[in-house]
Amino acid sequence: MNFIAFLIIGALAGWIAGNIMKGKGFGLLGNMLVGIVGAFVGGFLFGLLGLASYGFIGSLVTATVGAIVLIYVVSLIKKS
Repeated sequence: MNFIAFLIIGALAGWIAGNIMKGKGFGLLGNMLVGIVGAFVGGFLFGLLGLASYGFIGSLVTATVGAIVLIYVVSLIKKS
């Protein structure tokens, strides 16, 4: 059950981040990948800042913030 929730949070976070960053999304698998990697990035950044998140909403916020940062960094690299 946790794995399914992990995939759902990843897909939602990737989709939300894609919409916030003015993208059209990356498709279902692309959104999952961006969201899952974003969850690790967000967890790392939140840990550096001393923030903690709990529950579904906290995990979604963390993954979304991480996915936004990930998309931003990738866009900077693509511009170079």
